[in-house]
Amino acid sequence: MTPTATYRLQLQPDFPFSAAEKAVPYLAALGVSHLHLSPVLEAVPGSPHGYDVVDHSRVRAELGGEEGLRSLASAAREHGLGLVLDIVPNHMAAVPRHNRRLWDVLRDGPDSPSARWFDIDWAAGGGRVLLPVLGGPLGGELEHLFVEGEVLRYHDLEFPLRPGTAGLPLPELLDAQHYRLGWWRLARTELNYRRFFTVSELIGVRVEHPEVFDATHAKVLELLRDGVLEGLRVDHPDGLAAPAAYLERLSGATGGAWTVVEKILTGDERLPADWAVAGTTGYDALHRIDGLFTDPSGAAELLGRYREFATPPGDRGGDWSATVRRAAYRVATHELAAETAWLTRLAARICDRDPALRDHAPWALRTAVRELLVRIPVYRPYATAGEPPTRIAEETLTEEAVRDAKAVFSVPEEAAAVDVVRDLALGRLGGGEEQAAFCARFAQTASALHAKSVEDTAFYRHVPLISATEVGGDPGRPAVSPEEFHAFAARIARDWPATGTVLTTHDTKRSADVRARIAVLSQCPERWSALVAELTATAEVAAPDPQLAWSAWQSAYGCAELPADELSERLEPALLKAVREAGLFTSWTEPDPAYERAVADFVAAGPGSGTGAARASVAAFADALAPHVRTQVLGAALVHLTMPGVPDLYQGTENEYLALVDPDNRRPFRRPESGGEKQALTEAALRLRRERPEVFGASGSYAPLTARGEAAPHLLSFCRSDEVVTAVTRLSLRLAEAGGWRDTVLELPGSGPWTDLLSDSPGREFTGGAVGAAELFAERPVALLRRVRG
Repeated sequence: MTPTATYRLQLQPDFPFSAAEKAVPYLAALGVSHLHLSPVLEAVPGSPHGYDVVDHSRVRAELGGEEGLRSLASAAREHGLGLVLDIVPNHMAAVPRHNRRLWDVLRDGPDSPSARWFDIDWAAGGGRVLLPVLGGPLGGELEHLFVEGEVLRYHDLEFPLRPGTAGLPLPELLDAQHYRLGWWRLARTELNYRRFFTVSELIGVRVEHPEVFDATHAKVLELLRDGVLEGLRVDHPDGLAAPAAYLERLSGATGGAWTVVEKILTGDERLPADWAVAGTTGYDALHRIDGLFTDPSGAAELLGRYREFATPPGDRGGDWSATVRRAAYRVATHELAAETAWLTRLAARICDRDPALRDHAPWALRTAVRELLVRIPVYRPYATAGEPPTRIAEETLTEEAVRDAKAVFSVPEEAAAVDVVRDLALGRLGGGEEQAAFCARFAQTASALHAKSVEDTAFYRHVPLISATEVGGDPGRPAVSPEEFHAFAARIARDWPATGTVLTTHDTKRSADVRARIAVLSQCPERWSALVAELTATAEVAAPDPQLAWSAWQSAYGCAELPADELSERLEPALLKAVREAGLFTSWTEPDPAYERAVADFVAAGPGSGTGAARASVAAFADALAPHVRTQVLGAALVHLTMPGVPDLYQGTENEYLALVDPDNRRPFRRPESGGEKQALTEAALRLRRERPEVFGASGSYAPLTARGEAAPHLLSFCRSDEVVTAVTRLSLRLAEAGGWRDTVLELPGSGPWTDLLSDSPGREFTGGAVGAAELFAERPVALLRRVRG
């Protein structure tokens, strides 16, 4: 069953199945068709998110176990709701004590029946897998290692002993294991197992093997067969060796159940048509919706003012594409050094076995791997070893990228290593096992590199307008024109009518309402710049660097409506995370305590202060822009809920929801205490979707409506199946400065009448034909019209 709308709940020990069950009546009344649950399989004890799975065969006991899940499903069915589940096929927690599959591999080595579960380069580790878990170099940690029976203990960690080694002296015992305990810093360069991005605590799973797929999906498939679940969200498909093959197998196993994938599409990149899914989880829609409410000229001016304030000539962060390239080099040579070394070793082995490829030096292959990886414009190439590269695969590794990569070599013959690596990455050099492994591993590494260099580094370095630095976004071109939005929506309606759409998720760096507030700054860059200059000049504690000041004050403004006692408590961790991710002055692995103290002191005295002159200035600024923020928030919400696709609401976002980056946005769900204007809009749209699925579903249609008049660019409207019209105001501050709607009209299709579902006046109708924008938006800056028939 295809959902009409889903509602994401973040399950955790503080919000288990029983708490979700209590929320069912409220969510059913809200109008969604399905609850969307975060991962529910057994995870590391205490996990607040559930992505660190340790046992695929059991439902997590801390949430209430399988009995609790089935009870939730039963309660949901009684209220007309189904369940959609987030699943994690790419990785598990690398915690041997809880991950019995990994425990078996560490005990029995490459001969373990579970060895095929994990990508481990045994040769690179001398027959052992590196476990980077020690707090310091081994010599200084020996006193904390001791044997108890058949278990090696290190603080609260446990590791299995290879059979017959328990009685050896400690140094010999350590050398006799199938694993090597190492200092955590060795993970960057020496790791020899595939992990999730740069998180060594999460080990990659090889679901491309049928027996691993079967074992890791048996419980989920059982729950689908029993009707407990009706759909799936697949986490991080780019981490898989062969996403298309995996999704084909999954679709066959589920009987074609509604499934969406957390696939981040970059720019105009399209979801591969052969993927057996309903679509993406919706970050591509998020970018288009946010872009609609961003002023292009103001964003450009804001960039210029940001450069003047925060980036001296030649400094980092002022140019988006240059920022991304620098970040990619940094990640490839530092955080992902072990992954690029793995690819280099594999390429060298392949070349050594082929006389035609022999004599490519390892350093040349390593350089070629790095230079091609940093030039891939999307998350991964779509290539399969042994098959002719598709057009879309070749577009991710272009001739231009090859030419630029070769330019770093001084000897043309050595530059030929680039051609070899490209052919390997595109699967052109035959279908042998190692060639296939390189093709898959290159794509997996590319996705990790793109995510870490863009989402987790460049987004925190390039901050002229932080509402644009969102997953799936393009900070170099943050605005989206109405024409571009209509083209995207029409394509979705035609090709992926059941795809997911989102505005806020558990992974967004700021909630939609925070982004909407900040996006208004693109309509008043001069006023924002003046405010930051004033706050800087009068600051009680100076910011440690101007880039931080610019972004911190945007965050404070975006959260200005938070209670004073919450602001600093939630803002400081988010900003500390931002400077560590940026890696300019401090980082997670090489922290600068003095700089971080300066950040905390600045935030407490300025952006995070609940009182004082700075707080008053930001509050006054926010109050002045409040009407335009309201327009942005309501407009984005209505577009999201009525455009093509299946909207996913994140917990609490039906009302005002102010949240920053995780863990702030993963707090336990609390039902809104009272409804507001946004909730009334959400309920009206969701009820309409549920009552008229044929209007919004695969059989429905999408048609742009064009306004006429001087202010026409400020009105975005579309019609669904000739039955429902959405109309919203965009860039309302610019509209007001230009004199308002004046003679602008919107031509409603047909003869009507059309009733306004959001009106405070019962029976407010429009007869059809041309209706003045000022009349249409007389009550609020958005309108949801339904054709009255009969």
